[in-house]
Order: sequence, then structure tokens, then C-alpha cells
Amino acid sequence: MKTDIEIARSIELTRINNVASGTGIPVDEIEHYGRYIAKVPVHLINEEKVKNSNLILVTAITPTKAGIGKTTVSIGLALGLNRIGKKAIVALREPSLGPCFGMKGGAAGGGYAQVLPMENINLHFTGDFHAITSAHNMISALLDNYLYQNQETGFGLKEILWKKVLDINDRTLRNIVVGIGGKANGITRESGFDITPASEIMAILCLARDQKDLRRRIENILLGFTYDNKPFTVKDLGIAGAITVLLKETIHPNLVQTTEHTAAFVHGGPFANIAHGCNSLLATKMAMSYGDYTITEAGFGADLGAEKFFNIKCRKSGLQPKLTVIVATAQGLKMHGGVSLDKIKEPNTDGLCEGLKNLDKHIQNMRSFNQNVVVAFNKYDTDSDAEIAMVRSFCEWAGVGFAINNAFAEGGKGAVELAELVVRTIEEKPSKPLKLTYKDEDSTADKIEKVAKNIYGAKLVTFSSQSNKMLKLIKELGISDFPVCIAKTPYSFSADEKAYGVATDFELHIRDIVINNGAEMIVAIAGDIMRMPGLPKQPQATKIDIVNGYIEGLS
Repeated sequence: MKTDIEIARSIELTRINNVASGTGIPVDEIEHYGRYIAKVPVHLINEEKVKNSNLILVTAITPTKAGIGKTTVSIGLALGLNRIGKKAIVALREPSLGPCFGMKGGAAGGGYAQVLPMENINLHFTGDFHAITSAHNMISALLDNYLYQNQETGFGLKEILWKKVLDINDRTLRNIVVGIGGKANGITRESGFDITPASEIMAILCLARDQKDLRRRIENILLGFTYDNKPFTVKDLGIAGAITVLLKETIHPNLVQTTEHTAAFVHGGPFANIAHGCNSLLATKMAMSYGDYTITEAGFGADLGAEKFFNIKCRKSGLQPKLTVIVATAQGLKMHGGVSLDKIKEPNTDGLCEGLKNLDKHIQNMRSFNQNVVVAFNKYDTDSDAEIAMVRSFCEWAGVGFAINNAFAEGGKGAVELAELVVRTIEEKPSKPLKLTYKDEDSTADKIEKVAKNIYGAKLVTFSSQSNKMLKLIKELGISDFPVCIAKTPYSFSADEKAYGVATDFELHIRDIVINNGAEMIVAIAGDIMRMPGLPKQPQATKIDIVNGYIEGLS
């Protein structure tokens, strides 16, 4: 079979004007980024239509090195729905250069279920990530300058919370020293870098309702504390307007097309393991304004992405998904059943049976949110009929719908079964109103414990001295009503990435807490998770090149 990039290259793209007009978006309103990409201004969101659109969340079992294909299924479901005569639009996150050149090689779907032009989407796209990086680091530079220029007046910050960001994986930048080399180079102090998807600016962009709300949130970003323990914010610097200017175009959702020329919005890109893991609220609402069915995804497994989609994005926006789709693969289930990576392509019903416990845990978690669930079995060529039958039988026993997805190999045709199941389920038994894991008035510690115990299955939650200090500060600042965003490994329900299957009776240790005052959420960092990833021994960058004028190595 052709590679993803070969398939993408073989498809003759239609002009973005045709994609827009075919969806009902006014062509004279869009801002072109070449022939095949455009930004759609946020004022075109129609709140009345948003209320009537069928929102579908696509999530997954706990990911493994075998891969799950959640984005491929999301796109495939949109293709399948359009194949059966429904008006469907998919809304996805933008890929980060860090994983593209590190582990993954790309994040625009796969096979015949991709968003296009995939090379542009996977690389610089419309410059959104660069704008977010610039906005974040502009705050850093202006803060350092403010401290430098006002030091002789006696002004200073006893604690600086704001770091720098870069959209690459680089472990050497996690901790740095700035201002060395003499007085003229600024104040010497420790700092560091996070990856751009972990930037609070990214979270703010993805949760903002409009430009006014974007500016308000930027103004509220907490940068540090003065020596008399007063919070120091972007508002105190007087630069919220300038930062908003840098994001003036970034706020508008990006319109592209699928491999079958239907509309797709790709906008925003927080990771679910270190941030809230959802595309922008504005892109979701834009898709809902022009589609009868909107498919969106949340990053990694349902314990991370879906939990944050419900407890943060839906809590703050009022969105009510009609259905949740959980993606599972035989290979991934077998890894959760104890089968080694080198053996997962071989038939192993015992391993698969044990791995189904992971799927069952995710189903139960989604039901705790009052979500009706269907399982999309993402098919691989090596899957046996017996294994497929076993997963189907389990889903029947669990009382959830089951459909095979083969969109990777067949495009929309391979997702018709899933599309029909989704439509039938929404028409006959849509999800009830969301039931969230915790209340706004719960303490921050209680919110963390409720997620850890009720969603992850932890027996005990412990807090470091630094975390306890931050919990006290959160209460003093009067922001205990903020939702929590737990940063942890995506490869396990616990903070131990090697604890496959369903981890039980474990301790979840919160080693630090970050206040995202502008994004209006509290980030609790569990275990050894890093907000600046490192590169693997053999980065994907070693496989990326231009050969005869064509990009190779993206997937």
C-alpha cells in the first residue's frame, strides 16, 4: 500500500473556495492562505445552529506503541457520514513540530482518511504555532525588560512563574540560566522552556470565545509575585493589547479539506498529557455552525483527552456531545493484555481478552459522564476474524455499539458501517446531559482526587510540599473554582507509563501545580511528566527530506 504522503500527493485538491461554498461558508468572507487553505472569521459562528448540530467526540483506549489511529477514525467518520448523505465536518487539533520531527512524523490522519494538504498542515501551516510562540516569548522579553528597567527603583519579583516556549522537543532547554555576561544583559536568574502546546497562550486561544475574551484572558496571565506577595500579571505590564495583536489572525479557525474534499477545521494544538488536549472552541463551534454532524477528537486515551474535554471545555462552553466514540485496535488491546510489541501482529485471543479490561474501564468512565458510547474497531490487515468477533462479542455484552472502521484503506466507504451506527445511536439514544466529575465549588485538591480516584482508579493521591504551597496560594487568590488539568503519562491510567491494562490501587503523586490564571484552569503535574519533551534515540527528523522536489518522511 502507498504511504500516507504518497496517498496525499495522489489526490487532486479542490480549491478552498469550492470547499467553503459547498459547506455554506460565504466565500467572500474567507482569508486565503494559498489555493487550498483559508481562515474563516469567527463572526461567522452561528450560535443557533451550534445548538442544533450533533456533536460527536472521538476518543480512544489507552495508547500504546502499537498506535490507535484516533485522528484517522475521526476523519474517516466524517467521510462515512458524508457518504450516507449527512452533512458532516471534522474539527481537529494542529500538529506540533516537536512530535512530527520526534516520534510521530505527522498528525493529519492516515491512508485515505487524511486532512489535506498534509505537508502544510504538519509543518508551518498558517503560522498559528509560530504566533503563539512569539506571543508567549514576547511576554517573557517584556517581563525581563520591565524587571531590568525598574530594578533601581527597588521593584522586583520574589518568584517568577512565566517561562519561555519553543515548538520543538529539546530536553536541554528545560532548565536554563538567563542574563549572564554582565549587567547590560539583564538580571541573572534561572528560567526554562516548555513546548509551545503547553503554553498558557495555547490553552487561552483554544478556550477563548472571541477576541475580547482572548484579550481578557491574556491580561489575567499570572507572571509572578512581588516581594509583598502581590500577584503580578500581564495587566500590570500593560501589554495585553500588544499580545492580542500578535494573535489577531491566529484566533480564526483554519479551513482545509479531507481526502474526499469535504470541509475540515484544524485549529489549536494543546497536548492532552500536559495540557487540555482539545482543538479550539471556536473551530468546534464553526464546524457546528455549518455541519449537521460535527466530529471532534480529544488527545490520547479517554482518561486524559475525553476527561478534559468534558470537565474543562464543555464545562466552560456549555457544549453537550450527543455521542462518544471510543477507538480500539486489536494490537493495542493485546499490548494491554501483556503481549509484547514484537508479537502483537500474531493472533492471541488470550492477550486480547485480558486487554479488553482497558476498553471496559474507558467505557465505564465515559458512562460516568452520562455519555452513550459506541466502539470503533480500527482495522489492521493482520487482525483475525476471531479477534474481531471477540471484540464485537464483548461490546454486545457491555451494551455498547460496535462497528469496524476501515477508512485508512478505503476512505469514506470503509467508514459507512460506523457512520450508520453513529446516526442510528444518536437518533434512538442520544447521550443525556453531561454529568461532570466534580463541582466548581470543590477545592482544588478534591477535584484532583476525584479525577484520580474516579477516572484513573487511584487509591491514594499525595501532594509534594511545593504542591501544597500552591494549593494554599490558589485558595488565597480566590480561584479554587477553576477546573483542574492533570498532566501525566498518556500510556497508563497511573503515572507509571509501563503499567499497561488497568492500573489499580496505585498512588498518584502530584509533584507540582501550575496556575493558568488566564486559561482559568489549574495544571497539576503528576509523576515524571515533562512539559518540554525530549527527542528519541532516532528522531523522525532523520527520515524527513526533500527528494526530487517532494517531501518524504511525513506520515
